[in-house]
Amino acid sequence: MLSRTSKLFMLLISIGSTSLCAQTTAIKTNGRLILGTYSERTASVASGDIDGDGDHDILVANGRHWPGQNRIFINNGRGIFTVEKDLGSLKETTYAAELADLDNDGDLDVAVGNDMAPNALFFNDGNGNFTKKGSFGESYSSTRNLTLADLNQDSFIDILITNRGRPNEICLNDGKGGFSKTMNFGNSKDSTIDVVAVDIDGDTDLDLILANRDGQSNYVYLNDGKLGFDEKIAFGTGSDDTRSVGVGDINEDGMLDIITANIGSPNVIYLGSVKDPYIQTIIFDNTDAESYAVSIADMDSDTDLDIIIGNSESTNMIYFNEENGKKWVAYPLKDEPSDTYDIITIDLNNDGREDIIEANSDAINRYYFNRLKK
Repeated sequence: MLSRTSKLFMLLISIGSTSLCAQTTAIKTNGRLILGTYSERTASVASGDIDGDGDHDILVANGRHWPGQNRIFINNGRGIFTVEKDLGSLKETTYAAELADLDNDGDLDVAVGNDMAPNALFFNDGNGNFTKKGSFGESYSSTRNLTLADLNQDSFIDILITNRGRPNEICLNDGKGGFSKTMNFGNSKDSTIDVVAVDIDGDTDLDLILANRDGQSNYVYLNDGKLGFDEKIAFGTGSDDTRSVGVGDINEDGMLDIITANIGSPNVIYLGSVKDPYIQTIIFDNTDAESYAVSIADMDSDTDLDIIIGNSESTNMIYFNEENGKKWVAYPLKDEPSDTYDIITIDLNNDGREDIIEANSDAINRYYFNRLKK
C-alpha cells in the first residue's frame, strides 16, 4: 500500500508539473537548520527582530499541558541561530507566545498564553533581554492561542485569548502595556483554537475569524466599529473540527478568502463574495490528515498566494497555487511524518524569499530555507 507521501508525489507527477517538482527540491532543511537539539512539546513559534539588529529571531513556546521552558533563538544575520536564551526562569504550560510592541516603546515584547495557569507579559529592554511584568486575562483558563492586534484602533496592541470550552477574551491595552480591561467574544462554551483579526468586510475595522473544534461551527464575527460583534457569518459544514485558519485573496478577485486546516477532513478555502460570502469553496487538500496549522505566503515568487499546512502524524505540505486557485500542486516538505502544532513563514536569511519554520511536538523544531528561483 502506498503511503500518503508517495501518493502525493504521484499526484505531483500526474498533473505534469515537472518543472515545479524540480524547483521545490530547493525548499530544504538539514541537520544545521534546527532550533536547538531538544525534543519538547512545542506548541507555537513566532518570529520578529527581538534584539533590534535588523534580522528575524525566533520565539519558541513549549509545554502545552506540561510545564516547559520557552526559548528565544537569536539570528546571526544569515538564518543561523547561534545564541539561545531562556524566556524567564520558570517552566510554564505554554500553548502560545507572540511578539508585539505592547508598551509602545519601539521594541518587541512577548505575551505568553498558558494552560490552566496565569498568562504572562515579558517586556523587552530593546536588546532582547526580557523582564516578566504582570499578567492578562483570566488566571486559570484553558488558553490555546493568542492573537495580537489593535482592535479598538487606538494605536495600541491588544490581546485576544482563545480558550477551549470557556469564554474567549479581549484584553485592551492601556497604552503602557497594562491589560486590566477585558471583554469576552464568541459563545461562553466555544472550543476556539485559533482566531485571525483582519478587516474582512472592508469597513476599516478589524473583524474576527474563529476556528472552532469539537464539532462547533466556525464563524466570522463582524466588528461594528465599537468592538461589538453581534453580527456573525458561519462558514464550513457546521461540524468541522477546525484547528487553524488563515486569510488571504487566493483567487485574486479583490476579496479576502478564508483557508481552514481541519482535523480528519479535507482542508478548504471559503471564497469571499459581496453577495454570498464564504459559500463557494475550493478543496485544495482532499485528504483526511490531522491538519493543525496553516500559513499563507507566495513561496514561488509568482505573485499569488500558496498554502503551507502543518500536520500531526503525517507529512507537512506546501500547496502551490496555479490558475488563481483552480489548480493546486501538492509537495511534501520532507519524506517523514511530523507532529506539527504550528507552522509559519518568514524571511530568515534576508534573501527576499519566505522560509518555513515548524513547531514540532516531541521532535526537533526545524526550519527550511527557500531557494526557489525568483
